[in-house]
Amino acid sequence: MKKAVILLSGGLDSATVLAMARRDGFECYCLSFNYGQRHTAELAAAARVATALGAREHRVATIDLAAFGGSALTDASIAVPVDGVKEGEIPLTYVPARNTIMLSFALGWAEVLGANDIFIGVNAVDYSGYPDCRPEYISAFEMMGNLATRAGVEGASLRIHTPLISLSKAEIIVAGSKLGVDYGQTVSCYQADLQGRACGVCDACRLRSAGFAAAGVADPTPYR
Repeated sequence: MKKAVILLSGGLDSATVLAMARRDGFECYCLSFNYGQRHTAELAAAARVATALGAREHRVATIDLAAFGGSALTDASIAVPVDGVKEGEIPLTYVPARNTIMLSFALGWAEVLGANDIFIGVNAVDYSGYPDCRPEYISAFEMMGNLATRAGVEGASLRIHTPLISLSKAEIIVAGSKLGVDYGQTVSCYQADLQGRACGVCDACRLRSAGFAAAGVADPTPYR
């Protein structure tokens, strides 16, 4: 089996990506991050999902993005927005350079593993305001990765897979349900409590709830 590194947050999207990578025949090495986020319950969710979906290995890397703050997810002085995402604006939940940092870690592990494939659950439909979720960003990072690594320079071409990038939340849920993803194990809420119970009002909760409704799938999310 070909090896792949899967960026696994513990949320709905990344769980679906892991299921897709397994379906496509990859041996999956999952990478999660304790980066100073307020919703640390997602890390327990990531461990559950990795086990349930047959990951070969799951690691959690610790980085301190809270040292810089600048996001409602890493700075306690910035409230998590609950009024919805305005089109054309970058939400306060954007974490500066997060995907660049996480993809760089994944790139390093992939090179050590001898893996040429990295999977990430970015989506340009629901979160088009996030600059590091756009196709042109992924394309640029992939090019950089092939220029910056020994594996790339020696001809082992790196590919970053983004199977969800053009899907709606409902389409993601339908696809994952067909692959047996148990969304009750996932945590999407930006201010979930330690038990993983969702607030029901943040942007992530709104998108998730609307997605289940549009997909015609019962929402398994535990709300507090």
